[in-house]
Amino acid sequence: MLKGVLTVGGWTMASRVLGFARDMLIASRLGAGPMADAFFVALKLPNLFRRLFGEGAFNAAFVPAFAGTLAVQGPRVAQQLAERMAALMTLWLSLLVVLGILAMPQLMTVLAPGFTDDPAKFALAVELTRITFPYLLLICLTALVSGVLNGLDRFAAAAAAPIFFNLLSMAALIVLAPYVATPAHALAWGVTASGAVQLGLVLWACARAGMALHFLRLPSLAPEVQQVLKRMIPGIIGAGVTQLNLAVDVIIASFLPAGAVSYLYYADRVGQLPLGVIGAAVGTAMLPLLSRQVRAGETLSAHRTMNRAMEMSLLLCLPAAAGQAAAAWPIVEVLFQRGAFGPVEASKTAAALAAYAIGLPAYVLVKVYAPGFFARGDTATPVKVGFAAVALNLALNLVLTRYLSHVGVALATALSAWFNAGMLGWLLNRRGQMILDRRLRHAVPRLLLAAALMAAAILGLERLLFPAAGLLRFLALAALVGAGGAVYFAAAQLLGAIRLQELRGMLRRRRKLPATAGAT
Repeated sequence: MLKGVLTVGGWTMASRVLGFARDMLIASRLGAGPMADAFFVALKLPNLFRRLFGEGAFNAAFVPAFAGTLAVQGPRVAQQLAERMAALMTLWLSLLVVLGILAMPQLMTVLAPGFTDDPAKFALAVELTRITFPYLLLICLTALVSGVLNGLDRFAAAAAAPIFFNLLSMAALIVLAPYVATPAHALAWGVTASGAVQLGLVLWACARAGMALHFLRLPSLAPEVQQVLKRMIPGIIGAGVTQLNLAVDVIIASFLPAGAVSYLYYADRVGQLPLGVIGAAVGTAMLPLLSRQVRAGETLSAHRTMNRAMEMSLLLCLPAAAGQAAAAWPIVEVLFQRGAFGPVEASKTAAALAAYAIGLPAYVLVKVYAPGFFARGDTATPVKVGFAAVALNLALNLVLTRYLSHVGVALATALSAWFNAGMLGWLLNRRGQMILDRRLRHAVPRLLLAAALMAAAILGLERLLFPAAGLLRFLALAALVGAGGAVYFAAAQLLGAIRLQELRGMLRRRRKLPATAGAT
């Protein structure tokens, strides 16, 4: 599993770094005003559907079925399942895209009802979302093919595909902007173009893996397809609860003063770095492995997989959360404060980032716990927890935004994420599907203490390193992050939470893997 986590995490890290470059460019050109708000809503809608119908629910239902079919019935039958699902998904997603484009004004009144008070911003959001909406079809098909690659234990191409989203978005903003109505229009066209490139990449990788997929066939509701759909429908909410919470955030933020949607977007982008690198990487690598272990009746191995995944996730996400909370202002100031994005926007975004950071470990734990249900074919239980988490998020939003404005939106999301993670973990433990071993119980409190010491060190150093001007800001931030990381890992080692020698041994074993195993 470590090999898959490192592969997905490495490519995701590269994508996130490019994503920061893209967001820095967007912030300098669009700032955090009405145009930026309209574009971020236009990006949010296809991304919401992608994560609900594509990455989240589809992977939760399809990857275990594909991996099991591949192991028991062989590659020919597994490829047939993938092609039948691809044909069905192409048909109904094409219909959804057409209906969405036609009914976009009505959809916008649901997603961002507060925009109706500003007709110009509302009209711009509708126009931009119509441009980006075909991205939904392209990226959901990309998620399907990525699921096939993950089931084949080939993670690199699927993890690398989002890089092209960032590259094409930046290229469109730089090259296309002079020829379209606004810079936001250029970004919207770049989003849709990136969907086509990502789909082409994973199809090429799948063909190289010996499983060339053909979408142009009549859809079939064969029994195995029906089984995937049965598991997918409840998983739409179960696997996508975080996205539903973010959708609630946008609805609430649309009623707040101009810029609120943008502040939350920029803060969430920073917060998504460890979530993507750690949570998505661990969850993606865990699901096919755990599915095989459960199907083979290897109970002890399944427990070990869950414990090591939790340990690995907490080891990396706790310092990320502590660092983001303690250094929120320097992070936002260095990354985004330039051009149309001034000190006021930086301050408000930093406050939202600190609130989001509170929920970061919970977001990652949800990614770890969810495969424990999905690998056993249970997508119904996360639905029940998901409904409760969304309801709690909405209630907290309505209360907290009265006093904290947009920061209340971020805090409500963080608190509901902790509820979601806590309930999923408790249910797995109650069923005997996740038993915390002695090593994990020993490590967790010590990791928490190491993260607290790291946060204290960052707060102390921040006063010495900032304010800094010009390029020195980047050096000061790098020094702050480096010092914080050094304090954390040194404290964790001294407290006995981690064994650096053991981590080095695992990495050395990964490098010694046979070439055939490394072709992912």
